[in-house]
Amino acid sequence: MKVVEQSVVVPGGQLFVKRWQPASSSTRAPILLLHDSLGSVELWRDFPGLLCEATDREVVAYDRLGFGRSSSRQELPSPRFVSEEAELYLPPLMAALGLERVVLFGHSVGGGMAIIAAGQLGARCEAVISESAQAFVEQRTLDGIRAAQAGFAEERAFDRLRQYHADKAAWVLRAWTDTWTSELFATWSLRDELPRMRCPALIIHGDRDEYGSTAFPETIRQLAGGPTQMQVIEGCGHVPHRTHRALVLLLVADFLRPL
Repeated sequence: MKVVEQSVVVPGGQLFVKRWQPASSSTRAPILLLHDSLGSVELWRDFPGLLCEATDREVVAYDRLGFGRSSSRQELPSPRFVSEEAELYLPPLMAALGLERVVLFGHSVGGGMAIIAAGQLGARCEAVISESAQAFVEQRTLDGIRAAQAGFAEERAFDRLRQYHADKAAWVLRAWTDTWTSELFATWSLRDELPRMRCPALIIHGDRDEYGSTAFPETIRQLAGGPTQMQVIEGCGHVPHRTHRALVLLLVADFLRPL
């Protein structure tokens, strides 16, 4: 397996990109990872490399603007930031990387971005894997965000965030907490976007997800415009690819194999 790092210019700055390429000359569509609200390329840890090996597909991860090793941002995300990722940043990213077709794998808010992007990409999106994706704003989501925000008041916890985002850490935390708890974001949902996602989708969710109930995967399954598979993992929280890594790798490999 070969690992490559590069930067890609998009509106507003540069994105840091990391690619895991299989040893074989695979012609399968690459898997493009979209991270969560506090995430980054490095926070995927060893999962991308293991996913590359399990699926024999290239895996591509990138830091969104304002996160990780990508360019800083000053303004907080707009209430349309989930849609804007698919509209403003994925097209130039895919063009610069030469990605004609992709499988989109999104964790948490990245799952919502993947679903919206799939509807916009049409046949260029071969499949979607949504992991712990929010489908709307639930009280459980807001309670979880406020509890996490209180936890980051401790210097040791904030230092862990700074480890991945350096001097962007305070912006990253505000971009999550201020945006999600704002009145303008309260009515956000994927309900109108889901019917436009016509490709196959694998929906993964933990039954103990602290940021959303199983109403989220049920909504995605019911409203999706294409065939879906849903897996609710017992005893699992918000990060299945870390706490139930082997199972997630197996689910994704089995899901993609027929494609």
